[in-house]
Amino acid sequence: MTARAHTTDDVLRASAAWVWFPRGGDQVREHLQLVRYPARFGGGVRGSQVRSPYDAAAVLDHAIERTRDWEEEHLTFWTNPSDDPDLEDELRRRGAEHVDTVAVFAAPLEELVVDVPPDVQAEVVCTPDQIREVDRINVPVWGQEPLDEAGLRTELDEVEAGLAARDHARVLARLDGLAVSTGGCTIVDGFTRLWGAATVESARGRGAYRAVLAERLRVSAEFGAITALVKGRVSTSAPILHRAGFRHFGDERAYRLVVSGGSSAQTVP
Repeated sequence: MTARAHTTDDVLRASAAWVWFPRGGDQVREHLQLVRYPARFGGGVRGSQVRSPYDAAAVLDHAIERTRDWEEEHLTFWTNPSDDPDLEDELRRRGAEHVDTVAVFAAPLEELVVDVPPDVQAEVVCTPDQIREVDRINVPVWGQEPLDEAGLRTELDEVEAGLAARDHARVLARLDGLAVSTGGCTIVDGFTRLWGAATVESARGRGAYRAVLAERLRVSAEFGAITALVKGRVSTSAPILHRAGFRHFGDERAYRLVVSGGSSAQTVP
């Protein structure tokens, strides 16, 4: 039986539901989703997915208080058209800095075609050495701390479990035998979420990201995904995704607010 194609509403719901919970962090869901990032990933609190009967000012005050409770100094909120209420105007009113924008792209896997240069090779990550290569790419690109041996072992356990369950994979791309680009995919409700793409600066513009993209799409189809979903930065991956056949379903914007001490104006239960 052929699986049902995803609609525009399906894509928007899947995009809104996509939240990353880093290992070693904390999270709470009250009026909105809040995730405290561990120091390895730069710390701070990320907010998204607003669902509250209260107004934007009260919800934002609630998020600020939770950030203070976690003793964090920065609250970063990602907007989404499905937020209720919408916090964007309230964030701007309070002086939050617009720090990032991603374009939401999606398309049926069968419609996507990626042009990969012949001198770039891609592979699925499944060994300890490959995990170390992934970490050596991610540390400078994302500005995070290197994994220790225990962290590397945990990462490998997660990779092995995902491959066995056929719902999660990481890939590497190589130029001249050197690992220069990486990215992951996770299968959820027929969507493959494409995440964590990173390419070392010296290899950019040579097709490594395209090789990572193509290999993730191949693995995702093998694992039974129907639709690819990705959030691409307008200045980097978005043009490549567009050329591959992805369609644009809107933008999500990040605002960062510096959280100082003291009490907020109002709170919600």
